[in-house]
Amino acid sequence: MRYTVDGLFRLLEEKGGAAYGGERVTQLAHALQSAELAVEAGDPDSLVIAALMHDIGHLVGKGDEGLAAKGIDARHEASGALVLEQVFGKAVAEPVRLHVDAKRYLCFAEAGYWEALSQGSKTSLQVQGGPFTAAEADSFIKCPHAAEAVTLRRYDDLAKIIGKKTPDLAAFRDRARRLQAHA
Repeated sequence: MRYTVDGLFRLLEEKGGAAYGGERVTQLAHALQSAELAVEAGDPDSLVIAALMHDIGHLVGKGDEGLAAKGIDARHEASGALVLEQVFGKAVAEPVRLHVDAKRYLCFAEAGYWEALSQGSKTSLQVQGGPFTAAEADSFIKCPHAAEAVTLRRYDDLAKIIGKKTPDLAAFRDRARRLQAHA
């Protein structure tokens, strides 16, 4: 299926109210909190939209809720990146494709990172391959868009606050449309 900006926003509106992988916030709340962190940091529109859409792979098709708890890696980062690249290009898609690897990288590279992860992120990490080895971490951080993926991962980790006020989804539509025009 070929997506558009409006189709992706509709997907977040229609399916975003669902639980988010063992977390206590919805998919939509998580997406909006992630995007708002990127805005507050002054990131470019490409990273703001990547933050907003980084978990869209959980929602495309039939969705994948509960698979990680069953020991199945649905590879939401790959399915999400595939959809996002069609609409926005690599500047949005690649940080999304790499955000799971960024978690694996940070578990290796940063003392205390694993301990600070939510239980949902720890559960998914196990099916996603666990922390990187030294060689895997070295290879990852040299990839194009790895730095953006690490930044995105940090937003992902922070965007799980119950009841946090954020702009609504419509506040990000113009940014997304500008990016679509340049994809």
